[in-house]
Order: sequence, then structure tokens, then C-alpha cells
Amino acid sequence: MAAEVLARAGVSVTVLDRMPSPARKLLLAGHGGLNITHSEDREPFLARYGSSADRLAPMLAMFTPDDLRAWCASLGEPTFVGSSGRVFPESFRATPLVRAWLARLGELGVRIERRQRWTGWADEGLEVEAVDGTRAVVSADATLFALGGASWPRLGSDGSWVDAFVDRGVTVSPLRPANVGLRVAWTDVFADRFEGVPLKSVSLTVGDVTTRGDAMLTRTGIEGGPVYAIGAAVRAGLDADGRCTLLVDLRPTVPADDLADRLRRRRPKDSSSTWMRRTLALDPAAIGLLREAVGRDLPDDPDAMAALIKAVPVEVTGTMPIDRAISSAGGIAWSEVDESLMLRRLPGTFVAGEMLDWEAPTGGYLLQASFATGVVAARGALAWLGR
Repeated sequence: MAAEVLARAGVSVTVLDRMPSPARKLLLAGHGGLNITHSEDREPFLARYGSSADRLAPMLAMFTPDDLRAWCASLGEPTFVGSSGRVFPESFRATPLVRAWLARLGELGVRIERRQRWTGWADEGLEVEAVDGTRAVVSADATLFALGGASWPRLGSDGSWVDAFVDRGVTVSPLRPANVGLRVAWTDVFADRFEGVPLKSVSLTVGDVTTRGDAMLTRTGIEGGPVYAIGAAVRAGLDADGRCTLLVDLRPTVPADDLADRLRRRRPKDSSSTWMRRTLALDPAAIGLLREAVGRDLPDDPDAMAALIKAVPVEVTGTMPIDRAISSAGGIAWSEVDESLMLRRLPGTFVAGEMLDWEAPTGGYLLQASFATGVVAARGALAWLGR
């Protein structure tokens, strides 16, 4: 995106790409349907970026979700809004978009040099190593880094850039997994029976953060959209004492008193499972989670049972590793860059995307901010170059 903005302004642009072909992470993101942005109103949209919302707000105003949708349409890929508010190309895939985009960049004169890995700075410019081990020094009037975080390292973004920036005095927060599954020490019985089974329409709470949706039970824990959305709160809890309690509300739309009233209709011969299923329509996975939390013997008291259903405690012991994460948190501190994303310690050097210390849930928010920071950094480079 930065290359396109720069080339449109008449700048000679060369992209040095570590991988054999460009845009591999975007292609992976579109493997099951490219959710490129979200149609949410501005205020709730910005809130998705948590503590980085204030810094990202002017950038997301400079290149909005509507701008991104118009850009897609200009490449022959009009978009549509799904039932959840997420935005997708009409083809639903990333491949046609990437193909058209690369053709446009070629028409604008952008050179893409593949299998070129940046290894650090030299007195004359940037040190670059080719796949055959050949080293070269590349000089430029302005440099823009978009090296990603550390998730999906096989696609190129492995976080190996961190040490070189730290050596230059740049403050970098540790790269950590975001939008990632959580580890839970299920019993073998529970894991054997419910691995791959969803918990439908639940709410999840950690501290004062609550999300809703469908979560997926795995052999080693739990994952899915609502799990990813509370990732920052889970990490904070794990940092505090190594453990974190996740509270699962199995019936988030029904108040506890109403649940208790329904539970009082228990028939004398109903087992606990039949009681849950008949009065509250809880499925086997939900009932299994209740037993996992308190043992085989569920409370007989309706009020106690209702309270448990509204807050099933699940002890989280950690997250899955960063190479299993959709994205990463951490990165170059906001204090290290100005409003145009130029590094204060390295004038003429700009950064964009997941290299910066921000995170967001899935749903189009990650890609939108990555595109927007690319636009902002490119415009900053144009200002630096006097264009």
C-alpha cells in the first residue's frame, strides 16, 4: 500500500521482499474468505484498538474503511457487507485482488525484488542478503519498513528485525501472541469427548472485559473470535500471577433469576443432565463444561445452579505459542515515532503495520489498520522527500 501511494506521487519505489512471492500473509488471510475491513460505526470501530485507539484514530480517518472499499472496487473487486458487519470482496477471495494489485504496481513502475532479506544497517544504507547468501548494500532517500510482527513466521514475519532496531536505541515492546487460542488443562474425559465441539452463543469475561459469540473447545484449551477479543485481558492476568480465570456465561441473554425460576421446575426423576437440557436447552458441551468446573456432582439448588451457569470458571494456564497466533501484540513503541510514523531516532526511516505496538481483534480491524498505517507512512515519506 505504501509503495502504491509513493509511486502515484512519482517516486521511484523498490520493494525488497523476503519471500519468493509477495503478499503471502494477505493470501493466507483470504484463504477462507478475505475479511478486509468492518462496517462498524466509527466510535465502536476505534474502541477495538484498545489503548492504541487515540494514536490510530487520525490514521484511520486518513484512510477509512470506506476508502479501503473504494480502493478494492478500483481494482475490480467490489465489496459487500456480511450479516455480521464484516466486509468481504465479492469474489470472497484474496487471489484476484492481489493479482490486480500487483499488475497496478507494475504499471506504476514499482520494482519488487524477491528473496531479499534485510539484515541491518550499513554506513551507506541497508544491508540485504539474497537467498544464495550474497550480500549487498542498498541506499535510498527514504526507507519504509513493513516487516510484520512474529505470527505465521513461515510467511516471512518472524520478528527477527527486533534486535537490529533495539541496537539503534529504538524501544520495542516484546512481541507476544494475539488473536490466539488459550491453554486449559482439561481432564482427559472432557478433552476426548468435546474436542472440536463449539460452545454456542456464550459470553466470556476476564476482569472487566466481556465478549460474546461462539467459542471452540480444543484438546488443549479454547479458541475462537470471542476468545481472541479478550486476549489482552488474559495476558494481563497471566502476567500478574501466571494464571487467569475465564468466566463463561452459558446463557448470556437470560438473567440469573429467570434461570433459577426455570430450574425450579425440575421433575423428581430428572438427572442433572436431563434437568439442564429440559429446562434450559443446554447442549452436552455446555453441561460437560459445568461438570468440568465443579466435578461430577452439580448443585441441586436452583439459585446456585443458575449462578454457576452465568459464570462457569475456567482456569487458563497460558496461550498457544506465537507461531500459532493470527497476529502479534507488542512492537515499536508509539513514543518512538512521530505522527507520520517516522522514527524519531532515524530521520527518513518510517514504519508501518504490525511492527508498531498495537493490536486488534479479528473482523477486518487488523487489515484496516495495516493499510491505513501504510498510507500514513508513505505520505510521511513524501513530506520528508519534499513531494
